[in-house]
Amino acid sequence: MSLTGRRLLIAFALLGLMASSAATYVHYNLLKNPDYSSFCDINATVSCKAAYLSRYGSFAGVPVAVGGILFFIWVLLLIWGSRGKSRIQDSAPTYIFAGSTLALAGVLYLAYASFFILKEVCPLCVVTYLAVIGVFVISGGASSVPMSTLPARAMRDLRVLVTTPAALVIALLFLGGAAWAPGAFPHEDVRPVAAPLPSLTSREASEFEAWWAVQPVKAGFPYANDGAKVLIVEFADFQCPHCKQMYFAYKPILDKYLAEYPKDVRLIFKTWPITSMCNPAVPVVNFAASCDASSAYMMAEAKGTGEKLKDWFFLHQEELSPATVRRAAADVGGIADFDAQYPKVLPAVKADAAVGTTLGVDSTPVFFVNGKRIPGGGVPPQHFARLIELELKKAK
Repeated sequence: MSLTGRRLLIAFALLGLMASSAATYVHYNLLKNPDYSSFCDINATVSCKAAYLSRYGSFAGVPVAVGGILFFIWVLLLIWGSRGKSRIQDSAPTYIFAGSTLALAGVLYLAYASFFILKEVCPLCVVTYLAVIGVFVISGGASSVPMSTLPARAMRDLRVLVTTPAALVIALLFLGGAAWAPGAFPHEDVRPVAAPLPSLTSREASEFEAWWAVQPVKAGFPYANDGAKVLIVEFADFQCPHCKQMYFAYKPILDKYLAEYPKDVRLIFKTWPITSMCNPAVPVVNFAASCDASSAYMMAEAKGTGEKLKDWFFLHQEELSPATVRRAAADVGGIADFDAQYPKVLPAVKADAAVGTTLGVDSTPVFFVNGKRIPGGGVPPQHFARLIELELKKAK
């Protein structure tokens, strides 16, 4: 490899390393604080946040920027190891060319997703793309070893590595760092884990049963059981923190009973947005994305992806904004025409909210079981499970 080629490779690798490190820093802060705004969030079109929080910003829950850091460090280590009269001097450019070919395929996919699917430009991503292209072009021009000989050369060079203490230590440190980094980074899509439900004592069960027996059935309850023995109706707002808490507390219970009693237990989920933009019962705008999220959920229900989108909304509640709702509607809910459907769906969202208001909903979440309202926004999970058992027993 010529001196000029080596210098250019180092320059592109350092450029990519700096961009990937900055991207990882920004992504880390976004996971810790979704309201974090970085220097590259310039406007609605030019933004790092939108790209990193999309499904293209991570792989298996780990930001792709971490992979960029590892790739560019690997390139720099190969350049360092091939200096002078090193025995891998001839092979290093070919190794880099082979690795950068895979990296180029990855960044071309990400660039397509950014420019044509998300329709946004991430400045740090663009710098990383250019760095990978530079490494690919320079290493390709400097490579003098046929690709077909790489497997045999790799075995030979591994023996060189094992017999060179300094190189072996550096390689082990790199591999250790590569294994540690994904696990150390805060993962996305980390779902709250439900603790085992504590058992109710005989006295607690008896007192709870007596309490539930005197709860009144709402007169003129508008939702039909349709043959189910237990009808659960929930009113919630996707941006309401307590709704998220109760969603993950009750979800394992609801999943269990819906699976075990598919004909006897029925769940109806309705939104009651806590914002005056689509709920006249609310005097102010509390949550800016509530109307958008409620509408997206309703559109997704019509496509059969409502549960999937509901889960995503609660899981990523801190990230919700009109823009992220639209991206999730497309990526998770399969809704390609959100803006076209929105004016048609919004009246139905308002109608659901109005029904909730007539039932006395004035905050969220609110649960009704067979027409009886659970006071106080929900009961502890073990009591909720007991409640379903009571209604199933009564129906028998």
